[in-house]
Amino acid sequence: MAKNKNLIYIAASLVVFIVLAFLYSTPVFTGKQLFQHDIVQYRGGAKELLDYRANTGDETYWSDSMFGGMPTYQMGSQFKGDIIKKIDSNLNFFPRPVNYLFLLFAGFFLLGMVAVRNWKYALLGATFFGLSTYFYIIIAAGHNGKVNTIEYFAPLLAGILLVYIRKSYIWGFIVTTLFMGLQIAANHPQMTYYLFIALGFLFLSELIRAIQKKTPMKHFLISSGIIAAACVIGVGMNSQRIMANAEYVKETVRGKQILDNDTHTSGKSGMDKESMLMWSYGRLETLNLFIPRLMGGGSQEPEAKDIMNKVQELVQENVTSQAEMDRVSKGFGSVTYWGDQPGTSGPAYQGAIVCFLALLGFFFAWKKYRYWILGASILTVLLAWGSNFMPLSDFFIDFVPIYNKFRAPSSILVIVELLFPLIAIIGLYRFFTDEKLTEEYKKKILLYVGGGTLGFLLILLIFGKSLLGFYTENEKLYFPPFLLDFMVDERFKLFRIDAIKAFIYVAIAAGALFMVLKKKLNQNIALIILGVVSLFDLWTVNKRYLNDENYVDKVFAENPFQTESSDLLAEKVQANPNLGSILANVQINKTLETIAEKDKTHYRIFNNLLGTFSETNTSYFKSSIGGYHAVKLRRYDDVINEYFQVMDSVKLPNVLNLLNAKYWVAGDPEHPQAMPNPKANGNAWFVSDLKFVNSPNQEIKSIGVIDSKKTAVIASSDKEYFNNKPVQADPTAFINLTKYQPNELEFKSESKTPQLAVFSEIYYPHGWKMFVDDKEVPYIKADYLLRAVHVPAGKHNIRMIFEPEVIETGKWISLLSFGLFILLSGFGIYWMNKNKKKEVLIEKV
Repeated sequence: MAKNKNLIYIAASLVVFIVLAFLYSTPVFTGKQLFQHDIVQYRGGAKELLDYRANTGDETYWSDSMFGGMPTYQMGSQFKGDIIKKIDSNLNFFPRPVNYLFLLFAGFFLLGMVAVRNWKYALLGATFFGLSTYFYIIIAAGHNGKVNTIEYFAPLLAGILLVYIRKSYIWGFIVTTLFMGLQIAANHPQMTYYLFIALGFLFLSELIRAIQKKTPMKHFLISSGIIAAACVIGVGMNSQRIMANAEYVKETVRGKQILDNDTHTSGKSGMDKESMLMWSYGRLETLNLFIPRLMGGGSQEPEAKDIMNKVQELVQENVTSQAEMDRVSKGFGSVTYWGDQPGTSGPAYQGAIVCFLALLGFFFAWKKYRYWILGASILTVLLAWGSNFMPLSDFFIDFVPIYNKFRAPSSILVIVELLFPLIAIIGLYRFFTDEKLTEEYKKKILLYVGGGTLGFLLILLIFGKSLLGFYTENEKLYFPPFLLDFMVDERFKLFRIDAIKAFIYVAIAAGALFMVLKKKLNQNIALIILGVVSLFDLWTVNKRYLNDENYVDKVFAENPFQTESSDLLAEKVQANPNLGSILANVQINKTLETIAEKDKTHYRIFNNLLGTFSETNTSYFKSSIGGYHAVKLRRYDDVINEYFQVMDSVKLPNVLNLLNAKYWVAGDPEHPQAMPNPKANGNAWFVSDLKFVNSPNQEIKSIGVIDSKKTAVIASSDKEYFNNKPVQADPTAFINLTKYQPNELEFKSESKTPQLAVFSEIYYPHGWKMFVDDKEVPYIKADYLLRAVHVPAGKHNIRMIFEPEVIETGKWISLLSFGLFILLSGFGIYWMNKNKKKEVLIEKV
């Protein structure tokens, strides 16, 4: 009976999560969809991939849509036999973002049930975790892969705790394996990597407990073996994805550097430190976990417009010269954010009550949870500081494997956002139920932590201006006193409102706990108070960053690259400023569409109007010189830094010709101009002059000054390729593209002499195969980033296809791993049920 009653409560909790998710996302009832910046960019960059899939029913693992061409592994490619990804898709069946919110709630509920085995605390903890502000910020931005990965954090940890803490080996294995597989399938390695840093502390904690004989060493070894096997199988289910990305990442900005210069060292792996640590959390900014607007919140808070209007009035009234105006302009950054990061969409707010209860949890929770969670929390906070705590960052970058592949260390605070709710509900559960904690101890800790927290808030409210400053160093340097004082006052008002709220919320929480100790308040009522107040707190803060304005009509969400303006669109934009970018880009999109419709051959467009390397409008209509992606091929990124950052009027056109930029888009957004580039090299060309160079630096420098139509720059390491392969000039020779698919190109050539054919196709050493007259031949890299092949005299058919071997190999490993998971799970359940039957028979005897 009790078991059935518990199942009813669990089912009711899941219904609560569904209701909360839909209530937060009410626009989905009217068919509206989220308008997410990164998803808009994805729709443009993945257009060629999606069209190919729709037209052929097959998959292309290469696309020419962005950056001259790149693998699609990080662009939404699908893999045959990818069963675990299908499970992920089925779990995310609710409309976005209801799916994410429900799984965030439900996943932590499972973790809470494992940790404390009480649905009330699991339900409370689920709201603590599922309403963490950072998740709503990344949903609004369109970081879907990131939040998809995070939603499996809690159930994966639940599986591991089932093995280590609950000694439920079979169910622990099943849960761990399944959610390890789903975690990897969500495809955000950085988030998974950060989670395993935290899990390392759990492993150390269990090892120390075994050494201290608080738990049997045999259990620790068996548990560790089970978890290791579960993780290996979970990873194995994703073999295609992992193997393809592992191969790909070596050739990207996350892999080894090629050039030697001020910021790069040849052969060194990972990104440069400046890029990695750009988004580092400030030390004081960490208190944003507790007070959302300690540093102003986001760069564009709702109050920013009003403050900026007042700033303009003050400047007009007080600034009397252009020189003074120029000086003031130098000081401006964000009106509503003054932290250490270049900018931010919002704070990593955890909730005042959650942070307060987490502090209590470090005194009340069982030691088997307390120390590893404390250690993991401290480390992740210190790592989040990034450039503000260089000794630790340097150590991790230089000595900890894979760490230097990831940027934006501030995002590691997701670990705190997982662990604080966990330690909070464990501590709360023991506070209410564990008789080993004396009433005197509870009162003492509650008085010290509650009083200390409230006292700290009072100090900030009274002395906040002098302690926190509320200005940046840049503002202090360039702003006149009248403007700086105004900014400080306005920002202090923003901070004060949130600090007062935090004081009230903590006072209510502490008061409720004291009243329970005094037997003046029922435990269940106290839990409801904590839940309701925390829900109100987090809900209202989250609505600053993800609200009804983030939703738009389905037509605009699914086709953000509009080519026609209309009164309806203008009306929609007026009602929702988020649609402004669609209206602003209509003329540019129309120009791109016109180019693509008039000239259906294969070429690239150089769009210099929207920020070449931060837009995918161009890619939506045609192959682009630019694009928007965090994991670009290293060689292409080197060319961007060498030529496009400087914009040399002679060298840059040479490089654009090399990349077959047949059209340039210039002018202004209202009056864009499509400019044909008759000097573009075309899809392929023959060269007879070879320039051998000794280093990558010489290669990349040379392509800006040579006549690339006649000369190819070749690395001296490829000199042997030309043994017995002479190259001679023939002015009548030609090579033409006859078939184009993103993963297969065909050319017809004719020449009286042997030639080197250079293709305006990006060199990638894995998966591309070259055929001359249906015979596979080796090819080399030319002009630093292009493909080239030797072609004998005569008429020839040249074909190149992209067939990565890792895809087929990975498919079979994935299928075998999933099969092994099903086999072991089935055997485990059978064995468990068999033992239960034996126990029942023994009891009857």
